[in-house]
Amino acid sequence: MKEFVKVYEENQEDIEKFIITTLKNNGSILAETSSNYKKVFQSFPSMELLYVTDQDFKQCGANIFRHKRDLSAKDKGRAYMRTKVMQKDDEFSVSPPYISSATGHTCITVMKKEEDKYIFIDFRLSGLLGRFGLIELNQTFNNFTTFFYKAVGFSLMAFAFFAIVYALFGYASSIFIEGNFSLDALFKPIVALTLGLAIFDLAKTILEREVFFKNYSKENEDANVLTKFSIAIIIALSIEALMVVFKIALHDYSQMIHALYLILGIALIIISLGVYSFLSKR
Repeated sequence: MKEFVKVYEENQEDIEKFIITTLKNNGSILAETSSNYKKVFQSFPSMELLYVTDQDFKQCGANIFRHKRDLSAKDKGRAYMRTKVMQKDDEFSVSPPYISSATGHTCITVMKKEEDKYIFIDFRLSGLLGRFGLIELNQTFNNFTTFFYKAVGFSLMAFAFFAIVYALFGYASSIFIEGNFSLDALFKPIVALTLGLAIFDLAKTILEREVFFKNYSKENEDANVLTKFSIAIIIALSIEALMVVFKIALHDYSQMIHALYLILGIALIIISLGVYSFLSKR
């Protein structure tokens, strides 16, 4: 989905110009009310939703989809859309890409002012880009890809939850059942919790980027994701190294070289992450 948004932003001016020009050439949209705006839908294969509001942005009728109507949206307040769209001329305003609550798809919304009413039209982003030949979209493969990302994302969240439960259960078991309060009992849950947090953050990022689109305006988003995940892993390894040092200090100083190797490895990861962050900003 990130690629779709990027392609749209690169061709935004041409796409908006085409939509606005076509709508102007089609004449009044309100005149098509009796036919459920059939002519407008025929002009735009990527169009998936249309609704009309009054001057106070209160919806006047149903949500009009290509093949159905949804009366439950009648009288719904749409004032929030006013802040979402950007005015292009006296008649038209266009929103940036966002997830539609009505369809669940990434779309852009065009707002047209006619008489004393506002007309909102949602265009599905993938269909719009395909219409312009900017992407080659196989719907079956796209649905499979979305399903796969969703399955992996929620599975990672489940494993993160199990890691947290394991950490809390192990700590409670050591203290209250075995009565053994030691460094292992203190540090192991912290390591498990840190790893659980890192896994959850990775799963959250996958779902936000590939399934539930939010915002991709940051140029260094990929670098930020890797940095956040790497920092969580570094913290977990650092805690593990500290625990190893304490264990060796209490039992056998001759094994301290192994703790040094672990600490040097962590230092190398930190240096590598710093170089990567510097180069990605360049």
